[in-house]
Amino acid sequence: MLVTCEQMAAAETRLFATGVSAESLMNEAGEKCSNAIRQFFPHPAEAEVFCGKGNNGGDALVIARWLKRWGWKVNVRYSHGRDELSELGLKKRDEWEAEPDTLAITRENSLVLIDGLLGIGATGALRGKILSAAQQLNERRNHSDSTCFAVDIPTGLNADTGEAGEEAVVADYTLSICHPKTGFAAASVSKLGRLINIPLEIPVLEADESIRFLFPSNLCPRLPRRSFAQHKGESGRTLLIAGSRGLTGAAALSALGASRSGAGLTTICVPEEIYPIVAAQCPAEVMVQPVGSIREALDFQHDVVAIGPGLGRDRDRSVIEALLHHGKPMVVDADALNALASAGIDPKRLPSNRLLTPHPGELARLTNRTGNRNQLTQTLANEWGLTLLHKGSRTAIATPGHPLELNTTGHPGMASGGMGDVLTGMCASLIGQGVSIHDSACLGSWLLGQAAEIARDSAEIAPESVSATMVAESLGKAIKSLRLQHY
Repeated sequence: MLVTCEQMAAAETRLFATGVSAESLMNEAGEKCSNAIRQFFPHPAEAEVFCGKGNNGGDALVIARWLKRWGWKVNVRYSHGRDELSELGLKKRDEWEAEPDTLAITRENSLVLIDGLLGIGATGALRGKILSAAQQLNERRNHSDSTCFAVDIPTGLNADTGEAGEEAVVADYTLSICHPKTGFAAASVSKLGRLINIPLEIPVLEADESIRFLFPSNLCPRLPRRSFAQHKGESGRTLLIAGSRGLTGAAALSALGASRSGAGLTTICVPEEIYPIVAAQCPAEVMVQPVGSIREALDFQHDVVAIGPGLGRDRDRSVIEALLHHGKPMVVDADALNALASAGIDPKRLPSNRLLTPHPGELARLTNRTGNRNQLTQTLANEWGLTLLHKGSRTAIATPGHPLELNTTGHPGMASGGMGDVLTGMCASLIGQGVSIHDSACLGSWLLGQAAEIARDSAEIAPESVSATMVAESLGKAIKSLRLQHY
Protein backbone atom coordinates (compact mmCIF):
# COMPACT_ATOMS: atom_id res chain seq x y z
CA MET A 1 0.00 0.00 0.00
CA LEU A 2 0.98 3.64 -0.48
CA VAL A 3 0.65 6.52 1.96
CA THR A 4 0.58 10.29 1.65
CA CYS A 5 2.66 12.64 3.78
CA GLU A 6 -0.48 13.64 5.68
CA GLN A 7 -1.39 10.01 6.41
CA MET A 8 2.16 9.28 7.55
CA ALA A 9 2.23 12.32 9.84
CA ALA A 10 -1.12 11.32 11.39
CA ALA A 11 0.14 7.80 11.99
CA GLU A 12 3.25 9.08 13.77
CA THR A 13 1.11 11.36 15.92
CA ARG A 14 -0.99 8.37 16.99
CA LEU A 15 2.16 6.40 17.77
CA PHE A 16 3.67 9.16 19.88
CA ALA A 17 0.38 9.46 21.79
CA THR A 18 0.93 5.90 23.03
CA GLY A 19 4.18 6.92 24.71
CA VAL A 20 6.63 5.95 21.98
CA SER A 21 9.27 8.68 21.64
CA ALA A 22 10.49 10.29 18.44
CA GLU A 23 14.02 9.38 19.47
CA SER A 24 13.30 5.67 19.77
CA LEU A 25 11.66 5.74 16.35
CA MET A 26 14.67 7.55 14.89
CA ASN A 27 17.06 5.05 16.45
CA GLU A 28 15.09 2.11 15.06
CA ALA A 29 14.79 3.64 11.59
CA GLY A 30 18.48 4.52 11.48
CA GLU A 31 19.60 1.07 12.60
CA LYS A 32 17.36 -0.70 10.07
CA CYS A 33 18.55 1.60 7.28
CA SER A 34 22.12 0.79 8.27
CA ASN A 35 21.42 -2.93 8.10
CA ALA A 36 19.90 -2.47 4.64
CA ILE A 37 23.02 -0.67 3.43
CA ARG A 38 25.11 -3.43 4.93
CA GLN A 39 23.07 -5.98 2.96
CA PHE A 40 24.36 -4.45 -0.27
CA PHE A 41 27.79 -3.51 1.08
CA PRO A 42 28.62 -6.30 3.55
CA HIS A 43 32.22 -5.19 4.12
CA PRO A 44 33.38 -1.85 5.58
CA ALA A 45 33.88 0.87 2.99
CA GLU A 46 33.83 4.66 2.89
CA ALA A 47 30.69 6.73 3.43
CA GLU A 48 29.88 10.40 3.01
CA VAL A 49 26.75 11.37 4.92
CA PHE A 50 24.94 14.51 3.72
CA CYS A 51 23.01 15.71 6.74
CA GLY A 52 20.19 18.28 6.79
CA LYS A 53 19.10 20.16 9.89
CA GLY A 54 15.80 18.33 10.40
CA ASN A 55 14.90 14.83 11.59
CA ASN A 56 15.92 13.29 8.27
CA GLY A 57 19.41 14.48 9.16
CA GLY A 58 19.01 12.84 12.55
CA ASP A 59 18.21 9.52 10.88
CA ALA A 60 21.34 9.94 8.75
CA LEU A 61 23.48 10.56 11.83
CA VAL A 62 22.22 7.34 13.39
CA ILE A 63 23.28 5.58 10.18
CA ALA A 64 26.68 7.29 10.38
CA ARG A 65 27.16 6.04 13.94
CA TRP A 66 26.35 2.43 13.00
CA LEU A 67 28.64 2.47 9.98
CA LYS A 68 31.43 3.92 12.11
CA ARG A 69 30.88 1.16 14.67
CA TRP A 70 31.24 -1.45 11.92
CA GLY A 71 34.61 -0.12 10.81
CA TRP A 72 33.57 2.19 7.98
CA LYS A 73 35.41 5.41 7.23
CA VAL A 74 32.65 8.00 7.64
CA ASN A 75 32.61 11.70 6.83
CA VAL A 76 29.57 13.83 7.71
CA ARG A 77 28.73 16.92 5.63
CA TYR A 78 26.27 19.27 7.36
CA SER A 79 24.14 21.37 5.03
CA HIS A 80 23.81 24.21 7.59
CA GLY A 81 26.81 23.52 9.83
CA ARG A 82 27.21 21.07 12.68
CA ASP A 83 25.39 23.30 15.19
CA GLU A 84 22.34 24.11 13.04
CA LEU A 85 20.40 20.95 13.85
CA SER A 86 17.14 20.11 15.56
CA GLU A 87 17.31 19.29 19.26
CA LEU A 88 17.14 15.59 18.49
CA GLY A 89 19.61 16.01 15.65
CA LEU A 90 22.12 17.62 18.01
CA LYS A 91 21.84 14.62 20.32
CA LYS A 92 22.45 12.21 17.43
CA ARG A 93 25.42 14.34 16.33
CA ASP A 94 26.95 14.04 19.78
CA GLU A 95 26.40 10.27 19.79
CA TRP A 96 27.98 9.95 16.35
CA GLU A 97 31.02 11.98 17.41
CA ALA A 98 31.35 10.05 20.69
CA GLU A 99 31.30 6.70 18.90
CA PRO A 100 34.89 5.40 18.98
CA ASP A 101 36.58 4.64 15.69
CA THR A 102 36.65 0.95 14.87
CA LEU A 103 39.63 -0.17 12.87
CA ALA A 104 38.58 -2.51 10.10
CA ILE A 105 41.11 -5.12 9.02
CA THR A 106 40.28 -4.35 5.40
CA ARG A 107 38.04 -1.85 3.68
CA GLU A 108 36.40 -2.16 0.30
CA ASN A 109 37.35 0.43 -2.28
CA SER A 110 33.75 1.61 -2.44
CA LEU A 111 32.14 4.96 -1.72
CA VAL A 112 28.60 5.16 -0.37
CA LEU A 113 26.73 8.47 -0.28
CA ILE A 114 23.90 8.94 2.23
CA ASP A 115 21.22 11.50 1.38
CA GLY A 116 19.76 12.72 4.67
CA LEU A 117 19.11 16.31 3.60
CA LEU A 118 15.30 16.51 3.52
CA GLY A 119 12.41 14.28 4.56
CA ILE A 120 9.04 13.56 2.97
CA GLY A 121 7.36 16.76 4.18
CA ALA A 122 9.51 19.08 2.08
CA THR A 123 7.95 20.46 -1.12
CA GLY A 124 8.90 22.90 -3.83
CA ALA A 125 12.17 23.60 -5.59
CA LEU A 126 15.39 23.20 -3.66
CA ARG A 127 17.10 26.43 -2.66
CA GLY A 128 19.85 27.88 -0.52
CA LYS A 129 22.12 25.58 1.41
CA ILE A 130 20.03 22.47 0.71
CA LEU A 131 20.30 23.12 -3.02
CA SER A 132 24.05 23.54 -2.69
CA ALA A 133 24.38 20.29 -0.70
CA ALA A 134 22.21 18.36 -3.19
CA GLN A 135 24.34 19.63 -6.06
CA GLN A 136 27.50 18.55 -4.23
CA LEU A 137 26.04 15.09 -3.63
CA ASN A 138 25.01 14.64 -7.26
CA GLU A 139 28.36 15.90 -8.50
CA ARG A 140 30.15 13.48 -6.17
CA ARG A 141 28.00 10.63 -7.50
CA ASN A 142 28.49 11.60 -11.14
CA HIS A 143 32.26 11.88 -10.93
CA SER A 144 33.06 8.82 -8.84
CA ASP A 145 32.10 5.16 -8.82
CA SER A 146 29.81 5.72 -5.85
CA THR A 147 26.36 4.58 -4.75
CA CYS A 148 23.73 6.87 -3.25
CA PHE A 149 21.25 5.73 -0.58
CA ALA A 150 18.41 8.19 0.09
CA VAL A 151 16.93 8.09 3.59
CA ASP A 152 13.15 7.73 3.14
CA ILE A 153 13.12 9.87 -0.02
CA PRO A 154 15.58 11.47 -2.44
CA THR A 155 15.94 15.14 -1.58
CA GLY A 156 13.89 17.26 -3.97
CA LEU A 157 11.35 14.57 -4.89
CA ASN A 158 7.76 15.30 -3.91
CA ALA A 159 6.52 12.37 -1.81
CA ASP A 160 2.88 12.88 -2.78
CA THR A 161 3.19 13.56 -6.52
CA GLY A 162 6.55 12.05 -7.50
CA GLU A 163 7.57 15.27 -9.21
CA ALA A 164 11.24 16.22 -9.03
CA GLY A 165 13.27 19.03 -10.52
CA GLU A 166 16.60 18.63 -12.23
CA GLU A 167 18.32 19.65 -9.00
CA ALA A 168 16.86 16.72 -7.02
CA VAL A 169 19.20 14.09 -5.65
CA VAL A 170 19.61 11.04 -7.88
CA ALA A 171 19.39 7.93 -5.68
CA ASP A 172 20.59 4.46 -6.57
CA TYR A 173 18.64 3.10 -3.59
CA THR A 174 15.77 4.66 -1.65
CA LEU A 175 15.30 3.43 1.91
CA SER A 176 11.52 3.80 2.22
CA ILE A 177 10.69 3.99 5.92
CA CYS A 178 7.48 2.25 7.08
CA HIS A 179 5.54 2.39 3.78
CA PRO A 180 6.21 3.64 0.24
CA LYS A 181 4.79 7.08 -0.43
CA THR A 182 2.16 7.72 -3.10
CA GLY A 183 4.60 9.69 -5.23
CA PHE A 184 6.92 6.72 -5.54
CA ALA A 185 4.52 5.02 -7.94
CA ALA A 186 4.66 8.05 -10.23
CA ALA A 187 8.29 9.04 -9.71
CA SER A 188 10.95 8.55 -12.34
CA VAL A 189 12.93 5.40 -11.64
CA SER A 190 16.06 7.35 -12.56
CA LYS A 191 15.51 9.52 -9.46
CA LEU A 192 14.20 6.90 -7.05
CA GLY A 193 16.45 3.96 -7.96
CA ARG A 194 16.05 0.57 -6.31
CA LEU A 195 13.33 0.73 -3.64
CA ILE A 196 13.96 -0.90 -0.25
CA ASN A 197 11.32 -1.17 2.44
CA ILE A 198 12.38 -0.33 6.02
CA PRO A 199 9.56 -1.76 8.16
CA LEU A 200 8.45 0.14 11.26
CA GLU A 201 5.37 -0.54 13.37
CA ILE A 202 3.54 2.74 12.82
CA PRO A 203 -0.30 2.59 12.89
CA VAL A 204 -1.39 3.73 9.42
CA LEU A 205 -5.20 3.74 9.22
CA GLU A 206 -5.66 5.09 5.70
CA ALA A 207 -3.69 4.22 2.58
CA ASP A 208 -3.99 3.56 -1.14
CA GLU A 209 -4.51 -0.19 -1.47
CA SER A 210 -4.81 -0.18 -5.26
CA ILE A 211 -1.03 -0.17 -5.82
CA ARG A 212 1.59 -2.28 -4.09
CA PHE A 213 5.37 -2.45 -4.42
CA LEU A 214 6.92 -5.91 -4.40
CA PHE A 215 8.99 -6.53 -1.28
CA PRO A 216 10.17 -9.78 0.35
CA SER A 217 7.62 -9.27 3.13
CA ASN A 218 4.67 -9.58 0.72
CA LEU A 219 6.31 -11.95 -1.77
CA CYS A 220 7.79 -14.65 0.46
CA PRO A 221 4.38 -16.06 1.47
CA ARG A 222 3.59 -16.59 -2.23
CA LEU A 223 6.66 -18.76 -2.88
CA PRO A 224 5.78 -22.43 -2.34
CA ARG A 225 7.94 -24.65 -0.20
CA ARG A 226 8.25 -28.28 -1.22
CA SER A 227 7.55 -31.22 1.02
CA PHE A 228 10.12 -33.95 1.39
CA ALA A 229 7.74 -36.34 -0.38
CA GLN A 230 7.34 -34.23 -3.52
CA HIS A 231 8.50 -35.72 -6.82
CA LYS A 232 9.24 -34.14 -10.21
CA GLY A 233 5.81 -34.90 -11.62
CA GLU A 234 4.29 -32.82 -8.83
CA SER A 235 6.68 -29.92 -9.45
CA GLY A 236 5.25 -28.85 -12.78
CA ARG A 237 5.64 -29.97 -16.37
CA THR A 238 6.68 -26.88 -18.30
CA LEU A 239 6.41 -26.85 -22.08
CA LEU A 240 8.31 -24.18 -24.01
CA ILE A 241 7.65 -23.45 -27.69
CA ALA A 242 10.46 -21.23 -28.83
CA GLY A 243 13.36 -20.65 -31.17
CA SER A 244 13.93 -20.33 -34.90
CA ARG A 245 16.83 -20.00 -37.29
CA GLY A 246 19.15 -17.28 -35.95
CA LEU A 247 17.26 -17.06 -32.64
CA THR A 248 18.35 -20.23 -30.88
CA GLY A 249 19.66 -18.34 -27.84
CA ALA A 250 16.17 -17.16 -26.88
CA ALA A 251 15.00 -20.76 -26.73
CA ALA A 252 17.95 -21.85 -24.59
CA LEU A 253 17.57 -18.92 -22.20
CA SER A 254 13.86 -19.57 -21.63
CA ALA A 255 14.69 -23.21 -20.89
CA LEU A 256 17.42 -22.13 -18.47
CA GLY A 257 14.98 -19.78 -16.73
CA ALA A 258 12.45 -22.58 -16.29
CA SER A 259 15.02 -25.10 -15.10
CA ARG A 260 16.71 -22.80 -12.57
CA SER A 261 13.42 -21.65 -11.06
CA GLY A 262 12.27 -25.12 -10.07
CA ALA A 263 10.34 -26.69 -12.93
CA GLY A 264 9.96 -30.41 -12.26
CA LEU A 265 10.18 -31.31 -15.96
CA THR A 266 11.05 -28.91 -18.74
CA THR A 267 10.41 -29.72 -22.39
CA ILE A 268 11.32 -27.31 -25.15
CA CYS A 269 9.99 -27.83 -28.65
CA VAL A 270 11.94 -26.31 -31.51
CA PRO A 271 11.94 -26.55 -35.31
CA GLU A 272 13.83 -29.58 -36.58
CA GLU A 273 16.39 -27.42 -38.40
CA ILE A 274 17.70 -25.88 -35.17
CA TYR A 275 17.36 -28.91 -32.93
CA PRO A 276 21.11 -29.77 -32.84
CA ILE A 277 22.04 -26.19 -31.87
CA VAL A 278 19.43 -25.80 -29.12
CA ALA A 279 20.11 -29.29 -27.75
CA ALA A 280 23.76 -28.33 -27.35
CA GLN A 281 22.91 -25.00 -25.68
CA CYS A 282 20.28 -26.19 -23.19
CA PRO A 283 20.95 -27.55 -19.69
CA ALA A 284 21.31 -31.32 -19.62
CA GLU A 285 18.12 -31.78 -17.61
CA VAL A 286 15.97 -30.04 -20.26
CA MET A 287 14.28 -32.27 -22.84
CA VAL A 288 14.70 -30.77 -26.31
CA GLN A 289 12.21 -32.03 -28.88
CA PRO A 290 12.30 -31.37 -32.64
CA VAL A 291 8.79 -30.73 -33.97
CA GLY A 292 7.22 -29.87 -37.28
CA SER A 293 4.27 -27.84 -35.96
CA ILE A 294 2.79 -26.05 -32.94
CA ARG A 295 0.07 -28.69 -32.76
CA GLU A 296 2.68 -31.44 -32.49
CA ALA A 297 4.41 -29.53 -29.70
CA LEU A 298 1.18 -29.25 -27.71
CA ASP A 299 0.82 -33.04 -27.74
CA PHE A 300 3.65 -33.34 -25.22
CA GLN A 301 2.50 -33.71 -21.62
CA HIS A 302 2.47 -30.40 -19.81
CA ASP A 303 0.82 -28.28 -17.11
CA VAL A 304 1.72 -24.89 -18.59
CA VAL A 305 2.95 -23.53 -21.92
CA ALA A 306 5.32 -20.66 -22.65
CA ILE A 307 5.30 -19.57 -26.27
CA GLY A 308 7.12 -16.91 -28.24
CA PRO A 309 10.82 -16.39 -27.39
CA GLY A 310 12.75 -16.33 -30.66
CA LEU A 311 9.85 -18.12 -32.37
CA GLY A 312 9.95 -16.21 -35.63
CA ARG A 313 6.90 -15.26 -37.67
CA ASP A 314 6.44 -18.09 -40.14
CA ARG A 315 3.94 -19.93 -37.92
CA ASP A 316 1.68 -17.05 -36.89
CA ARG A 317 -1.58 -18.75 -37.84
CA SER A 318 -0.96 -21.87 -35.73
CA VAL A 319 0.36 -19.71 -32.86
CA ILE A 320 -2.87 -17.71 -32.83
CA GLU A 321 -4.91 -20.89 -32.94
CA ALA A 322 -3.10 -22.14 -29.84
CA LEU A 323 -3.44 -18.81 -28.00
CA LEU A 324 -7.16 -18.68 -28.62
CA HIS A 325 -8.13 -22.29 -27.99
CA HIS A 326 -5.56 -24.24 -25.97
CA GLY A 327 -6.92 -25.05 -22.52
CA LYS A 328 -3.77 -24.97 -20.38
CA PRO A 329 -2.28 -21.77 -18.87
CA MET A 330 0.04 -19.95 -21.26
CA VAL A 331 2.80 -17.37 -20.94
CA VAL A 332 2.69 -15.31 -24.13
CA ASP A 333 5.84 -13.45 -25.10
CA ALA A 334 7.85 -11.95 -27.97
CA ASP A 335 6.83 -13.28 -31.40
CA ALA A 336 3.62 -14.78 -30.04
CA LEU A 337 2.62 -11.24 -29.01
CA ASN A 338 3.71 -9.95 -32.40
CA ALA A 339 1.55 -12.57 -34.08
CA LEU A 340 -1.49 -11.31 -32.15
CA ALA A 341 -0.73 -7.72 -33.06
CA SER A 342 -0.11 -8.49 -36.74
CA ALA A 343 -3.40 -10.36 -37.03
CA GLY A 344 -5.31 -7.60 -35.24
CA ILE A 345 -6.55 -10.03 -32.58
CA ASP A 346 -8.05 -8.23 -29.60
CA PRO A 347 -6.49 -9.79 -26.47
CA LYS A 348 -9.91 -9.80 -24.82
CA ARG A 349 -10.64 -12.84 -27.02
CA LEU A 350 -7.95 -14.83 -25.18
CA PRO A 351 -8.84 -17.13 -22.28
CA SER A 352 -8.29 -15.64 -18.84
CA ASN A 353 -5.48 -18.11 -18.03
CA ARG A 354 -3.02 -16.18 -20.19
CA LEU A 355 -0.04 -14.15 -18.96
CA LEU A 356 1.06 -11.55 -21.50
CA THR A 357 4.62 -10.29 -20.97
CA PRO A 358 5.22 -7.41 -23.42
CA HIS A 359 7.94 -4.81 -23.30
CA PRO A 360 6.72 -1.28 -24.23
CA GLY A 361 7.32 -1.78 -27.95
CA GLU A 362 5.34 -5.03 -28.05
CA LEU A 363 2.52 -3.46 -26.04
CA ALA A 364 2.41 -0.53 -28.46
CA ARG A 365 1.94 -3.00 -31.32
CA LEU A 366 -0.91 -4.70 -29.44
CA THR A 367 -2.79 -1.49 -28.74
CA ASN A 368 -2.64 2.10 -29.88
CA ARG A 369 -3.47 3.28 -26.37
CA THR A 370 -1.07 5.61 -24.57
CA GLY A 371 -1.00 7.31 -21.20
CA ASN A 372 0.27 6.87 -17.69
CA ARG A 373 2.20 3.58 -17.60
CA ASN A 374 0.63 2.25 -14.40
CA GLN A 375 -2.91 3.26 -15.30
CA LEU A 376 -2.53 1.85 -18.81
CA THR A 377 -1.31 -1.50 -17.51
CA GLN A 378 -4.20 -1.83 -15.05
CA THR A 379 -6.80 -0.62 -17.56
CA LEU A 380 -5.71 -3.03 -20.28
CA ALA A 381 -5.58 -6.00 -17.90
CA ASN A 382 -9.11 -5.22 -16.74
CA GLU A 383 -10.42 -4.82 -20.29
CA TRP A 384 -8.68 -7.94 -21.56
CA GLY A 385 -9.59 -10.03 -18.51
CA LEU A 386 -6.14 -11.51 -18.03
CA THR A 387 -2.75 -10.90 -16.40
CA LEU A 388 -0.47 -8.32 -18.00
CA LEU A 389 3.21 -8.06 -17.10
CA HIS A 390 4.41 -4.77 -18.58
CA LYS A 391 8.20 -5.07 -18.63
CA GLY A 392 10.52 -2.15 -17.96
CA SER A 393 12.75 -0.57 -15.36
CA ARG A 394 9.74 -0.63 -13.03
CA THR A 395 7.87 -3.69 -14.26
CA ALA A 396 4.13 -3.46 -13.59
CA ILE A 397 1.88 -6.48 -13.09
CA ALA A 398 -1.91 -6.19 -13.33
CA THR A 399 -4.73 -8.72 -13.02
CA PRO A 400 -8.46 -7.98 -12.64
CA GLY A 401 -9.36 -8.00 -8.96
CA HIS A 402 -5.77 -7.52 -7.78
CA PRO A 403 -3.84 -4.39 -6.85
CA LEU A 404 -1.36 -3.19 -9.44
CA GLU A 405 2.05 -4.49 -8.35
CA LEU A 406 5.35 -2.77 -9.13
CA ASN A 407 8.71 -4.47 -9.08
CA THR A 408 11.56 -3.03 -7.00
CA THR A 409 14.63 -5.11 -7.92
CA GLY A 410 17.18 -4.97 -10.72
CA HIS A 411 19.73 -2.57 -12.16
CA PRO A 412 20.47 -0.78 -15.46
CA GLY A 413 22.66 -3.66 -16.63
CA MET A 414 19.47 -5.59 -17.34
CA ALA A 415 18.89 -3.41 -20.41
CA SER A 416 20.31 -6.14 -22.64
CA GLY A 417 19.07 -9.03 -24.73
CA GLY A 418 17.76 -12.27 -23.27
CA MET A 419 16.45 -11.05 -19.91
CA GLY A 420 12.83 -11.36 -21.05
CA ASP A 421 13.45 -14.88 -22.35
CA VAL A 422 14.68 -15.97 -18.92
CA LEU A 423 11.64 -14.30 -17.31
CA THR A 424 9.25 -16.16 -19.63
CA GLY A 425 10.70 -19.51 -18.59
CA MET A 426 10.58 -18.54 -14.94
CA CYS A 427 6.94 -17.45 -15.00
CA ALA A 428 5.89 -20.65 -16.75
CA SER A 429 7.87 -22.74 -14.27
CA LEU A 430 6.19 -21.06 -11.30
CA ILE A 431 2.72 -21.49 -12.81
CA GLY A 432 3.49 -25.16 -13.36
CA GLN A 433 4.44 -25.48 -9.70
CA GLY A 434 0.97 -24.34 -8.68
CA VAL A 435 1.54 -20.64 -8.12
CA SER A 436 -1.26 -18.42 -9.43
CA ILE A 437 -0.64 -16.63 -12.71
CA HIS A 438 -0.60 -13.21 -11.02
CA ASP A 439 1.76 -14.29 -8.25
CA SER A 440 4.01 -16.07 -10.74
CA ALA A 441 4.39 -12.82 -12.67
CA CYS A 442 5.20 -10.95 -9.46
CA LEU A 443 7.66 -13.55 -8.20
CA GLY A 444 9.29 -13.88 -11.60
CA SER A 445 9.85 -10.14 -11.93
CA TRP A 446 11.31 -9.72 -8.45
CA LEU A 447 13.49 -12.82 -8.64
CA LEU A 448 14.87 -11.85 -12.06
CA GLY A 449 15.93 -8.45 -10.74
CA GLN A 450 17.36 -9.93 -7.56
CA ALA A 451 19.31 -12.51 -9.57
CA ALA A 452 20.73 -9.70 -11.71
CA GLU A 453 21.91 -7.91 -8.57
CA ILE A 454 23.48 -11.10 -7.24
CA ALA A 455 25.20 -11.78 -10.57
CA ARG A 456 26.69 -8.28 -10.55
CA ASP A 457 27.84 -8.38 -6.93
CA SER A 458 29.13 -11.95 -6.76
CA ALA A 459 31.24 -11.47 -9.90
CA GLU A 460 32.30 -7.97 -8.75
CA ILE A 461 31.68 -6.55 -12.20
CA ALA A 462 30.05 -3.49 -13.70
CA PRO A 463 26.30 -3.89 -14.23
CA GLU A 464 26.72 -3.43 -17.97
CA SER A 465 28.65 -6.72 -18.09
CA VAL A 466 25.86 -8.82 -16.59
CA SER A 467 24.38 -11.23 -19.14
CA ALA A 468 21.06 -13.05 -19.21
CA THR A 469 22.87 -16.36 -18.75
CA MET A 470 24.57 -15.04 -15.60
CA VAL A 471 21.20 -13.90 -14.28
CA ALA A 472 19.60 -17.30 -14.90
CA GLU A 473 22.48 -19.05 -13.17
CA SER A 474 21.96 -16.78 -10.12
CA LEU A 475 18.28 -17.63 -9.68
CA GLY A 476 18.98 -20.21 -6.97
CA LYS A 477 20.64 -17.57 -4.80
CA ALA A 478 17.81 -15.16 -5.53
CA ILE A 479 15.19 -17.67 -4.38
CA LYS A 480 17.18 -18.34 -1.22
CA SER A 481 17.50 -14.61 -0.51
CA LEU A 482 13.73 -14.21 -0.86
CA ARG A 483 13.12 -17.04 1.61
CA LEU A 484 15.51 -15.32 4.03
CA GLN A 485 13.59 -12.07 3.31
CA HIS A 486 16.69 -10.12 2.38
CA TYR A 487 16.11 -6.70 0.91
